[in-house]
Amino acid sequence: MTHYPQMRLRRPRQHSWSRNLVRETTLTPHDLIWTIILSDQKIARDPIPSMPGVERVNIDELVKDAKRAASLGIPAIALFPHIDPKLKTNNGQEALNPQGIVPQAVRAVKDAVPELGVIVDVALDPYTDHGHDGILQDGVIRNDPTVDMLAASGVVLAQAGADIVAPSDMMDGRVGAIRGALDAAAFHDCMILSYAAKYASGFYGPYRDAIGTATTLTGDKRTYQMDPANSDEALREVALDIAEGADMVMVKPGLPYLDIIRRVKDEFALPTFAYQVSGEYAMIMAAAQNDWLDEKRVILESLMCFKRAGCDGILSYFAPRAAQWLQEKH
Repeated sequence: MTHYPQMRLRRPRQHSWSRNLVRETTLTPHDLIWTIILSDQKIARDPIPSMPGVERVNIDELVKDAKRAASLGIPAIALFPHIDPKLKTNNGQEALNPQGIVPQAVRAVKDAVPELGVIVDVALDPYTDHGHDGILQDGVIRNDPTVDMLAASGVVLAQAGADIVAPSDMMDGRVGAIRGALDAAAFHDCMILSYAAKYASGFYGPYRDAIGTATTLTGDKRTYQMDPANSDEALREVALDIAEGADMVMVKPGLPYLDIIRRVKDEFALPTFAYQVSGEYAMIMAAAQNDWLDEKRVILESLMCFKRAGCDGILSYFAPRAAQWLQEKH
């Protein structure tokens, strides 16, 4: 006689209804933030070769995408600019232009779809002629002058109507400086989503193509972005940003750093986000286009992994497709 265990874990897996009943993690469109590359060029939609299916869009097309996001139940979009190289300078002065492409875009979206959240990147790399996230002097990224620029940029973006400003530079003290500047300008309700644990990763390549910094970046960003070997340091970075006034924190990249996401969520219990970055997107799409992976299944599985690790929200280029699939499923 064969003796079987009293607990058979396969039992609740036998039917779709029972699998639904015991499912531990749920993914919905409300978990997604659509990351969009905004362009100041005349072309309406400009495909990005290294990111199949992703396009740079002008403001008119952005408004259409914003309306689509709202119809799909996506709660927010995140904007990242691609600007004319002629506007780029050493200190990224264009980031302070209240009539720049991002402030214009924020106003257009909030006018057309006021219920949609708008998250804006607070960083200098799209605006600098050297591709770094800070002011470059004598071959060194200068922390404090950069922080002053970021704080001023945060106010410009809040004035345009941004709901959340998201500093992605990894300069020391920038969250506190931005919070202070926002409060001084009476933008007490403008939220800060801090890129609190952003790693000096090789997964950013396609994004740098998308915003036009791939050919201009001098050196690398290891003096200010985190070493991929470090985990405890991420907790120190997050703790500092929370103390300085961050309302939410982010880990970037995403899938290679699920362990960091879990540690951050367990340690701080603060709204925790992840950015499924361009390299992650490009790998999945390349494999799917070669029929090596089931595109829909793998995209949804990858997003579920973020939720399981502890994410409250996921920034992803897959957001509209995933939201559509999730709507159809239900």
